[in-house]
Amino acid sequence: MVKRSIPLLLFFLTSCGHPDGVMTPVPLSASAPPTSKVAMLVATTREPSGDPATLFNGERSSKPHLTQITVSIPPKREPGTVQWPKRLPPDPATDFAVTNAQQIDTIAQGREWFAQHVNGGHALVFIHGFNNTYEDSVFRLAQIVHDSRMEATPVLFTWPSRAEITAYQYDKESTNYSRTGLEQALRTLAADPNVKDITIMAHSMGTWLAMESLRQMGIRDGRVDPKIHNVILASPDIDIQVFAKQFAEMGEPRPKFTIFVSQDDKALAVSSFITGRVSRLGAINPAEEPYRSKLEKAGIAAIDLTKVKTEDGLNHGKFAESPEIVQLIGQRLMTGQTLTDSNVTLGQGITAVVGGTVTNIGTVAATAVAVPATIIEQPLAERRKPRPADDTLGGDLKPQTLTQ
Repeated sequence: MVKRSIPLLLFFLTSCGHPDGVMTPVPLSASAPPTSKVAMLVATTREPSGDPATLFNGERSSKPHLTQITVSIPPKREPGTVQWPKRLPPDPATDFAVTNAQQIDTIAQGREWFAQHVNGGHALVFIHGFNNTYEDSVFRLAQIVHDSRMEATPVLFTWPSRAEITAYQYDKESTNYSRTGLEQALRTLAADPNVKDITIMAHSMGTWLAMESLRQMGIRDGRVDPKIHNVILASPDIDIQVFAKQFAEMGEPRPKFTIFVSQDDKALAVSSFITGRVSRLGAINPAEEPYRSKLEKAGIAAIDLTKVKTEDGLNHGKFAESPEIVQLIGQRLMTGQTLTDSNVTLGQGITAVVGGTVTNIGTVAATAVAVPATIIEQPLAERRKPRPADDTLGGDLKPQTLTQ
């Protein structure tokens, strides 16, 4: 059944498009209706394209680059959507439009920009997923920041994705290529005296990059930088057992982790097929044993979005396209607030488990549970017998000495 469904899923993955070349800044007319603006700092390991309409392509650069970008958001739009222009140049009255894009050449210039845009000392670092262009990631972060109403300074880390459905392996290797670049960006941000705390929010394949960089930081220093308070993984495209190792090896104390999962995520179904029928963290049913009874002690909150409905036919971007969820991220999760008090009310049957306590924050019962550090593989094929929990919860999932 999986093989028969793959061509159809690939069709859906490749059937969505929008105009290229939207990064050229457009002027705002004095007579135009007022628009909202999102200013962000963009760090990238992509290669410069040499074209102001795209800025960066999907190839790998030998050095990181930094750019300040401002995106104008039209006054009339549905929350959770990106209003791509139907023709160029974009019309700020109806479309997302770049109004400023300037290269930053030094760390000092980057810190000066942050000081001018500081928002309570909170920083949000967003890492996009597979099959994203530079402009895709810029507009998606602008949408998330605007719709969530978060009080934080947005920082985008965009890695070299070729934005081609057949380039899955290239994209995956590009995340590995970018591990040190992201780690350095996080260290530079944490060293800024204007930054009080950092929230990392990663999506899909970008969650692999986030976890690898945090693991790398933990191996170097014995722990993740204390300014990194929160890590949000949305639809994580990570082998479950590998996630367990990454989590364990980043050291203690760790940031607070929140994971968004959905069992109807079609993109993760394709990823699982490509990677040898290995379950992806973002597609698990966390209410199943042995997750809940034996592994919830890790204290990672999981929010199950399976019953959440959005316009995303792949069910892969629910965290950003559901107005309620994106506001939950902006107003509570990234500030470390609990999800178990009476002030949290969501629809569409969402529950959360924090510290082992199941709390219904929706109108219909759903499933969610704390995802553990030492998670095991959940086989997809019925013919494969699940491995006993005791086989994988032993010493091989504990932090191990890497050098003598």
